[in-house]
Amino acid sequence: MLSAFSRAFRTPDLRRKLLFTLGIITIFRLGAFIPSPGVSYQNVQQCLSSNQDQGGLYQLVNLFSGGALLQVSIFALGIMPYITASIIVQLLRVVIPRFQQLYEEGASGQSKLTQYTRYLTIALGLLNATTLVSLARSGQLLPNCQLPIIPDTSIIATILVIITLTAGTGLIMWMGELVTEKGVGNGMSLLIFTSIAAGFPTSLGAIWNSKGPGTFFMVLIIGLVTVALVVFVEQSQRRIPVQYAKRMIGRRTVGGTSTYIPIKVNMAGVVPVIFASSMLYLPGLIAQFNQPKAGESLAPWVEWINNNLTKGDHPIYMALYFVMIVFFTYFYVAITFNPEEVSDNMKKYGGFIPGIRAGKPTADYLQYVLSRITLPGAFYLGFVALIPLVALVLISANQNFPFGGTSILIMVGVGLETVKQIDAQLQQRHYEGLLR
Repeated sequence: MLSAFSRAFRTPDLRRKLLFTLGIITIFRLGAFIPSPGVSYQNVQQCLSSNQDQGGLYQLVNLFSGGALLQVSIFALGIMPYITASIIVQLLRVVIPRFQQLYEEGASGQSKLTQYTRYLTIALGLLNATTLVSLARSGQLLPNCQLPIIPDTSIIATILVIITLTAGTGLIMWMGELVTEKGVGNGMSLLIFTSIAAGFPTSLGAIWNSKGPGTFFMVLIIGLVTVALVVFVEQSQRRIPVQYAKRMIGRRTVGGTSTYIPIKVNMAGVVPVIFASSMLYLPGLIAQFNQPKAGESLAPWVEWINNNLTKGDHPIYMALYFVMIVFFTYFYVAITFNPEEVSDNMKKYGGFIPGIRAGKPTADYLQYVLSRITLPGAFYLGFVALIPLVALVLISANQNFPFGGTSILIMVGVGLETVKQIDAQLQQRHYEGLLR
């Protein structure tokens, strides 16, 4: 393995791509510690050190920003607006026929969809920046902290912070696209990977200091088992054989080859976990904006939400989380994989599944296989996502437990994809790649 890495850095163009990627990642991490104009860095650090419930409802966004959200740095919003915009544009293909037409046009149409995603990212960044600044000014971003995060509450200072945060989102999006174009791997995914990995040393150190070495090594064992499980399932797929009939084109005979359609056990990736987490954050967020005035009691529905849907160790929260992950897995797979479209493409090029008639029977068979294989994939996602919540109860690792479902799924998926790309580029120049 070490010799493979040395070969990668000895190859001039691959070395240039790797160093460019590392440079962008370094700039991205530096931006997470540069405070926005008007933000009191000293007050933020004191609030973070004294606040045990760091971020509360905003923990997911803070995870994707590498801890920059709660520090209100220039990259506080992280990559989350782009992720949300990409998912929205992808879902709109089902609702808006024009978007589906653009997707089917190929590179030119998909470039327009990418442009729409960029515009939507900036719009969401502006909305999220406004919300973040209002929460920081009201003291709800870091509860139980009386120090002002933004001391200057004038309209000019507020607008300046909002513009800075929105510009930071646009800069992150640009850097991610640069990595995709000139570096190694998918730029957006690598930036998310970097944000999540940056929090691991702090989380593990907090567990060692607060719970001792016994809990620390137990967390490491659970993490290694989880990573092995995720790698095994992420690589698992059902291969449906496809045979292409021989055809005469001019004086040449084409076709007659055998291939397969790979249907992964986890076709939805980490998107259902993000959807479920976001949906479960909404009730707590609504309840937070409906706090009673001085002398008044909590409304019954607000009290129920605070007791049942804001703490990950509550059984109702866990059950809803698991059910929503299963639902969103089926929902997202149904949107992203269209059996009828695959069947039509196979029929157009003379392909067929052995023993299955072309056309509607092929689409029905693909739908049958897809529904059967999505069930264990949905349960797997729900199981992995519940690991940090169960750890919260069993080993009292609280919010410092680093091997959460979302983080492990993203890190393993991005790591495998990046290593495969490096391996493919090495094999173009050597007989041996990074993986043997």
